[in-house]
Amino acid sequence: MLAYTTSRTAVPLQPSDPLHPALSLSFAPTQSQPCGFFPAGAEIYAQGENAGSLYQVEFGAVRVYRLLADGRRQISAFHLSGEIFGFVADATHHFFAEAICGTGIRSFRLATGLDMSRELLPLALRGLIRAQEHLLVLGRQSAIERVAAFLIDMAERQGELSHIELPMSRTDIGDYLGLTIETVSRIFSKLKERGVIRLPSLRTVEIAKWDALHGMSE
Repeated sequence: MLAYTTSRTAVPLQPSDPLHPALSLSFAPTQSQPCGFFPAGAEIYAQGENAGSLYQVEFGAVRVYRLLADGRRQISAFHLSGEIFGFVADATHHFFAEAICGTGIRSFRLATGLDMSRELLPLALRGLIRAQEHLLVLGRQSAIERVAAFLIDMAERQGELSHIELPMSRTDIGDYLGLTIETVSRIFSKLKERGVIRLPSLRTVEIAKWDALHGMSE
């Protein structure tokens, strides 16, 4: 893993950009900010920064991570288009959030005194379940099991299509799975050689043998 530094830059987009259907009703009583554009590598919020808003990925992708004492980075989550992030148990962010590629982000701040627990609870629980599943992946000893589980997760979150887009780099994947970039690249090559996946491009994966990939992830 490498040491990282971040910077924050956001360019406002038109406020008429539509809300994601899943949020247009649930978050109608909130104060919604116009969608802002974050270029690749731009910081959305920082560890230790005051919280208070939720964020939705309009397009692009986000990585949530923490910097270790020695400067290394541990990615705890990726968020794709339509997904919500920024849930905290107190008033402070405990992780960094950063745009992986050019990304549109809309922020939502709850109106004062508004009880949105019924709308927010399912979203928070969904994030908790994904975090628990990530811990299970990290607990697996085999590198190929981790990569296979990661690819299945990405496919499921993109509508279970055979062709999936990976906006994150191999380094990002390694920092997420607790593997080196060399190991991640070697596993991708091995899966390709076995005919389990095809790699039309660096950021595109075609799953050719679903059953084999599922078998490797279990």
